[in-house]
Amino acid sequence: MDERGKKAFYAAWAGWGVDAYDFVTFSFIVVTLINLWGIGREEAGLLGTVTLLFSSLGGWIAGILADRYGRTKLLQGTIIWFSICTVGIGFAQDFTQFFILRALQGLGFGGEWAVGAVLVAESVAPKNRGKTVGIMQSGWAIGWGMAAILYSLVYLVLPEDLAWRCMFWLGAIPSLLVLYIRRNVVEPEVFVQTKAAKEQAQLRTSALTIFSAPLLRTTLLATLFCTGMQGGYYATSIWLPMFLKTERHLSVLSTGEYLLVVILGSFLGYVCGAYLADYWGRRRNFVVFSTLSAASTILYTTLPLSNTQILLLGFPLGFTISGIFAGVGAYLSELFPSEHRANGQSFSYSFGRGIGALFPGLVGLLGDKLSLSSSIAIFGAAAYGAVLVAVILLHENKGQPFE
Repeated sequence: MDERGKKAFYAAWAGWGVDAYDFVTFSFIVVTLINLWGIGREEAGLLGTVTLLFSSLGGWIAGILADRYGRTKLLQGTIIWFSICTVGIGFAQDFTQFFILRALQGLGFGGEWAVGAVLVAESVAPKNRGKTVGIMQSGWAIGWGMAAILYSLVYLVLPEDLAWRCMFWLGAIPSLLVLYIRRNVVEPEVFVQTKAAKEQAQLRTSALTIFSAPLLRTTLLATLFCTGMQGGYYATSIWLPMFLKTERHLSVLSTGEYLLVVILGSFLGYVCGAYLADYWGRRRNFVVFSTLSAASTILYTTLPLSNTQILLLGFPLGFTISGIFAGVGAYLSELFPSEHRANGQSFSYSFGRGIGALFPGLVGLLGDKLSLSSSIAIFGAAAYGAVLVAVILLHENKGQPFE
């Protein structure tokens, strides 16, 4: 990549890591909220779901604005927004305040990926698009890992009622990334040329064009694809710390250690999936990863394993449920034309996230009737089945040049 491409990559990669830290912090402190505020699993599931629901709206809005005003401006705005909301959550005094701030956090959370993935996809040569955008996704594992490490440390040195707040306050530090973006990141050339051509021809495109022929079928299938991928991931990752603590009876420190194995698998899954997306092609890559993701989720949560075996199986779990995301940014960017790329990509991913957001709440609801492990397995299998169906019906555009 040239210098402008590298700077765009670093900004999007780091931004996605910040996104991950701010979002997954909730999964670590949810048991604390249940103990301190006396809320049930259903209410806890709603706190996990509301951010994802609002992120679907925020992501689509950011995509529409990114096609109109530029990728870098929106990237800065989304990072500032969700960083402020994350700090605010640390001051919440009750369930209602926490719920509202989590909803507002979701608006920025949804926009960052939508804008960052398009920015990187448009800044790299077509033959390397899959691996570059996929490795950008690995920033999520870094942010998730930082949250796991800080969770173990903060809960060891601070009382529980202060530790959970400190976890959110620390989310303010990465917002300094905006200063780097303002000084170093410029718009991709393909966006600049597309915008200039539209202005010269005095063309104004509607955000609803993605719902008309010939894009409607692509939009619907891409949304189903993203729904399954994210529903399976969130149904597992949000409830995983609670599963380890309540059904495996692990301590705070042990839970962090077990999660770090999952996170290590997650990081390597992103990198491996990124290269396979260019080597195998997008569709074959997703078929393999969706099948393995369903299998690893079911085995991890339902088999009568020892704690050592659970520790070891955490690696393939993280590898598969995260590695499947590696090719999604490149794939979605190739499904939509340049003038609608951020709009189409952000709607599919964000609306899919909004529907997938129902999965954590449903897991919590069913978990009150069945075991939490059974609930995760049921919804995980259904989600990855939806991915498989969508991929079979979508077409392959590997390495397509952007006009």
